[in-house]
Amino acid sequence: MTTLILTVAGADRPGLVAAVADVVDAHGGNWENSQLAELAGTFAGVIEVSVSAERAAELDVALRTLDGLLTIAVVTGTDAAATADDDRRLTIQVLGNDRPGIVREVSAALSAHDLSIEDLTTTTRDAAMSGGRLFEATVVAKVPASVDLETLRADLERLAAEIQVDITLA
Repeated sequence: MTTLILTVAGADRPGLVAAVADVVDAHGGNWENSQLAELAGTFAGVIEVSVSAERAAELDVALRTLDGLLTIAVVTGTDAAATADDDRRLTIQVLGNDRPGIVREVSAALSAHDLSIEDLTTTTRDAAMSGGRLFEATVVAKVPASVDLETLRADLERLAAEIQVDITLA
């Protein structure tokens, strides 16, 4: 089996997921995993599909027929088994007043320690008491065994103080 990773985006409207699922099914593909969302009127997502190696190119071409409805990019996935067995997972919560640069600063700190972000969810919402906007993020990162968690924790605490957010590790 071949793994294809589809990135999809387009103006949100009913039937977009069904359109992609129909093409995948019609070409012998299996919808494995996905992260899909509507943001500011745009539907976007990432979809992992498995398909026989013989039908992968055919599925790729068929997905192009959805152009105009959705923009779809298709790449061949990498072997998920390549992940080191001794890697740990770390969940990081970020909360603070919204301002530009929070994701850049936090992701740079994680990268400096060789962490790989597996999942990042962010949102902004009205702050009930202050009248401003709050920024919230949840990061799930892969932590190699070689990383010193205490040094990472100290660096994130220093960053939190600099950019005035709360960062918690779990």
